Amino acid sequence: MRLDNFRTFLLIGFVLFSTFTFSQSDKQKKLEAQRQEILREIDKFKAFLTGKKKEERSEITLIEDLNYKVQRRKNLIRITNEQANLLTREINANQKEITSLRIQLQELKDDYAAMIVKAYKSKSEQSKVMFLLSSTNFKQAYKRLQYIKQYANYLKEQGEVIKTKTKELQELNIALSKQKEDKQKLIDENRIAKRQLEKELKEREVLMASIKADMSKFTAQIKKKRQEADRIDKEINRLIREAIAASNKKAGKTNSTGKFVLTPEAKRLASSFEANKGKLGWPVTRGVIKGKFGKRRSLTDASVTNNYKSIQIATETNAEVKAVFKGEVSEVLIVKNGNPAILIRHGNYLTIYMNLSKVYVKKGDKIETGQTIGQVFTNRLRGETLLGFRINKNNQVLNPEYWLIKN
Repeated sequence: MRLDNFRTFLLIGFVLFSTFTFSQSDKQKKLEAQRQEILREIDKFKAFLTGKKKEERSEITLIEDLNYKVQRRKNLIRITNEQANLLTREINANQKEITSLRIQLQELKDDYAAMIVKAYKSKSEQSKVMFLLSSTNFKQAYKRLQYIKQYANYLKEQGEVIKTKTKELQELNIALSKQKEDKQKLIDENRIAKRQLEKELKEREVLMASIKADMSKFTAQIKKKRQEADRIDKEINRLIREAIAASNKKAGKTNSTGKFVLTPEAKRLASSFEANKGKLGWPVTRGVIKGKFGKRRSLTDASVTNNYKSIQIATETNAEVKAVFKGEVSEVLIVKNGNPAILIRHGNYLTIYMNLSKVYVKKGDKIETGQTIGQVFTNRLRGETLLGFRINKNNQVLNPEYWLIKN
């Protein structure tokens, strides 16, 4: 194989392999980031439960906690399996590349050995001189001199190619060894996660059996809790409608559009809030999303689906609540037989903080990003500290998870 053609072949192969390896490694990094995020969530949730005995938490809270852990554990196992499968593909690709490199290296060495033998046979200065002197004219002599130089350079370049391929082979061998170690580590961690999942599933099964034994009692508890949440949601919706109407009336717009009429300043604030989608800080220092936004099945009756307009963030006892973005307190909601909520307006966006035990702000207050505005209520009977967090654009409910930074 000519050196130029051989180089072209190697270059194309290297580019294709590098592109494949880069894309695989990039995906591996994303999966690892997801895995670490789930592990952090599990650890934080464990920390919130530390010191709280099972007797201090209601059966409903216990089953909710187990559901949370089971779901996170399943996600952890799924992602770890994806990582292991991806590593298997990377290992196979590397093994193929190593085999190919070894063949290429052997061919290079064979070619180089043949050239060395040939060079040795004609290495004497006398033979070179005779080769030049035997030329029929000056032009031929010049061409023969160039050939001698090119041949010497060719030998040198071939030696460099061998060194490069040898180094590449060594690096691939090291990478392959590391990949095999990583894969085994993932397999071991998944084995532990599966054992923990089995344990949690058994615990949930026992709890569910206990709940089913007195289904009417727990159904009534859940129904009451859902009714309270619906009542607060309706009250918040009413306050938002009133805030839109009052703001628009002040701006001279009396027609009801369901949307805020924005001043230039409010437009800039709304635009800034919108630009921070996925970057907003959390309303508590340490928390995990225990209750998801949107439709979720009932714990006691799988045929019943509830539509949640906020997320429930589990946090530590006496956790302080912080505003996720600057704005103005639109309303402080005092709920009869319930806990306060704070509505903060950011142009045509609103953030709502629910289930508070203390409120540090009042209607009309200007709020800065990260400012402490209250404290989360801890339910001693249920043994949990949950912050309800909701985001609205005008009267449209949004999923807060898409707006908060990865915690």
